[in-house]
Amino acid sequence: MKLFACDHCGNTVYFENASCERCGHTLGYRSDKNALVSLVQQAGTWASSTFPDEPYIFCQNARHGACNWLIRAVPGGDTFCAACRHNDTIPDISDPLNLAHWQVIERAKKRLFYSLLRLDLPLQTRTSNPEHGLSFRFLADTPIANERVLTGHENGIITIALVEADDAEREARRTSMGEPYRTLLGHFRHEIGHHYWDLLIDGRAPLPEFRRLFGNESVDYAQALQAHYADGAPAGWSQSYISSYATAHPWEDFAETFAHYLHIVDTVEMASAFGVHARVDGQEADLSIQTGFVPYNAPDAQTIVDNWVPVASMLNNLNRAMGHPDAYPFVLTPQVIEKLSFVHQLVHRQWTLGAR
Repeated sequence: MKLFACDHCGNTVYFENASCERCGHTLGYRSDKNALVSLVQQAGTWASSTFPDEPYIFCQNARHGACNWLIRAVPGGDTFCAACRHNDTIPDISDPLNLAHWQVIERAKKRLFYSLLRLDLPLQTRTSNPEHGLSFRFLADTPIANERVLTGHENGIITIALVEADDAEREARRTSMGEPYRTLLGHFRHEIGHHYWDLLIDGRAPLPEFRRLFGNESVDYAQALQAHYADGAPAGWSQSYISSYATAHPWEDFAETFAHYLHIVDTVEMASAFGVHARVDGQEADLSIQTGFVPYNAPDAQTIVDNWVPVASMLNNLNRAMGHPDAYPFVLTPQVIEKLSFVHQLVHRQWTLGAR
C-alpha cells in the first residue's frame, strides 16, 4: 500500500480517506490510475485537477459510507466500482450494527483489491463469467434459526461472516482456535487464494510444480480437515509450512501461502513509502529495506523476503515494546520461501497457463 498526497494542498492522505483533513477537499480513489485525487463537483459529476478532462461519479456504495472509489462518468456505464461490482450479497444495512460491520468489511476488501489490481490478476464478475467469476457474500448469523455463517470459498463465491468485523468476537475465535493471527484482511487474502488456485493452477501448466511443493490436492479434502482438527499439525510442521492450518491439505497450504505473499508485499510497499529504515546498527546493509523499493515490481520472491525480514523484525519488536504480541508471528524457512516463490511466479505469469 502506497502513500498519497492531496493534489490540492500536498497533505499526506491515506487510502481510505474520503476527505483531506488539511484543506477539506473531497477525495476519491481512481483504481485504474492508482491515484487518490481531490475533487470538485461539476454538474452532477466530480472533476480532478490531476485528470481535468475526465468526469467521475462515486461508486453507489459511497452513499453508505462503504466506499471512496471513483468510476468514469459514462452514460449507461457501471455504477459500482471495480471492487464493489463483485458484491453478490450484503447484510441488511437498515440495522446500524450491520451497516457498521459492513463498512469495516468493505475497507478490508478494498485493500485486497488494491493488491489484485496492482498484480493485474484476472477479475471477472459472475455476470461476465457465470461459472468462474468472483463474487462476495457478506452474511449475518441468524440466531433464531441457530445458523452460523462460515467464512469460506466455493467456485469463485467468497463468503465472509459479518461477525468477523466485530473485533471482540474475532479475537475470541482466534484464541479459541489457537491461531496466532486472524484478521478480516487475512480472511480475504486466504479465500482469494482458493479462487486463484481454481483459475491459475487447476488443470494448467503450474500443476506439477504445485504438487511438488504443496502435495497432491486429490487427497480427500473433508477427511483431511477432519483429521487436522482431530489431531492437529504434525511434529516439525513449521519447517515446511507457514502456519499449522496450512498442514491440513495442499489447498489450504497454497491459500495460506498466497495470503502471506499479499501480506508481505503490501506491508513492504507501505514501509518503503514511509522511508522506513529497518537496519539495526552494525547489521549488514543488504539486510535492510531498500529505499523506494516497490515489491509489486520485484524480479523474484527472495528480493521481497530480503526486504521483509528487517521490517517484520522491527514490527515485532515495536509491538513488544508496547506490550502487544508479535505483529508477524511466523517464520519464513527455505521451504516456505520456495512456496512463496511459486506464488510470485504464478501471479507474475511466469508460466504459460494453457487451457484448463
